[in-house]
Amino acid sequence: MPSDRFVFAHLADAHVGAWPRDPAVRAALRSSVLRALAVVQERDAEFLLISGDLFHTPVPDPAEVAPIAAALRTLVEAGRRVYAIYGSHDYVAHRTSWLDVLSETGVFVKVAPEAVRSEGTRWTLPFHVDEPTGARIAGISGRSHGLDREYFRAVDAEAFRAEPGFKIFQFHAAVEEYLPATLRAHIRGIRRDDLPEGCDYYAGGHIHVTYDGEGPGGGLLVNPGAVFGTSRTDLENAAAGRTHQGIAIVTVERGAPRVEYVDTAPRDAIRLVDIDVSGRTVAEAHAAVAENVRAASDRPGVLIFPRIRGTLADGSLAALALAEVARTEGRDAATVHWDVSNLAPAPTADSAPSGEAEIEGAEIRRLLAEEPVAGLSGAQGEERVRELVRELGLAKAEGESRVDYSEARIRAARRILAVPSEPAA
Repeated sequence: MPSDRFVFAHLADAHVGAWPRDPAVRAALRSSVLRALAVVQERDAEFLLISGDLFHTPVPDPAEVAPIAAALRTLVEAGRRVYAIYGSHDYVAHRTSWLDVLSETGVFVKVAPEAVRSEGTRWTLPFHVDEPTGARIAGISGRSHGLDREYFRAVDAEAFRAEPGFKIFQFHAAVEEYLPATLRAHIRGIRRDDLPEGCDYYAGGHIHVTYDGEGPGGGLLVNPGAVFGTSRTDLENAAAGRTHQGIAIVTVERGAPRVEYVDTAPRDAIRLVDIDVSGRTVAEAHAAVAENVRAASDRPGVLIFPRIRGTLADGSLAALALAEVARTEGRDAATVHWDVSNLAPAPTADSAPSGEAEIEGAEIRRLLAEEPVAGLSGAQGEERVRELVRELGLAKAEGESRVDYSEARIRAARRILAVPSEPAA
């Protein structure tokens, strides 16, 4: 008989195995996920929803998988049920992933159908019944290359909507109406109305930022955020209070869900440091970096993330001796994880910006003269090409999928070249 009151947990974007080059950060992430799984038991949740990207890759290091599998097994042996869908990181078509292996051993139930279908093929949404609570659970897994968007548009959810009881829909996709402004230019999502109507709880994942709102036609729509995060941006968002790092606990009373976020990442051990070395000599920059790392290493075991930016007044980047700073000033820290993506050496006579700009301009004018392109003539056309080159040269952000990166570059190119966007399907 369906329960009038029950509790369940909702987790997404654990990304176990992320930070592959930094064992200390990888261990902190893994510990955060294990702590989140322990909360499921502590809060007496009937079942756990995993809404994609439990692992950072389809086939992670077995040493990363083993403790997570053991924790999930402990939950199952205690009578908890685990329902999972695949995310864009831990799913790969036509190959076996660790999630397939864990599902076969009974650690969790795969909610979403994994068959690869032709684009536009109509299909019926299957669902599972959690017998002790009477909850109906369905879902669509995340896909790379945007295939999940086509699945949402082609799904027939009428039978699922007609079911009695509390209905849950799991998904791993950005919802455009809930995208933060900083992500709108980089991530293409589904519309809220692409989700099936009539559900009581929509269990989202994918964008690493916590939000809750209303699903199509009602129902609570929730993304709990990443459990730890896979980039400095994720850590900054958490430090600024823009997202949670952990798990959502959902209490259902007479069909009405209420969500509570439980943070499990070690925020008190994370130190984000920003150092601007613009116009400083190498000696001055080295001293500033050392001072900041020393101050951040205020207790043993901290995770220090220094970001150094700006253009040095003299010398090379190697002369900053960052490894030496980490070894001496950060010796008590668990890690010193450098970000020097916005750090530049002092300009030299051979690489003066004015000279580069002059050479670049001459080459652009020569190419446009040889191969005229409509809308790319004169000074305005030259500037458009410069902007296009800069945009296409942007590096992929840590944690950004290849598909989202490619689509962002294409959208930018269309904007720069004033090419109309493709009509929505």
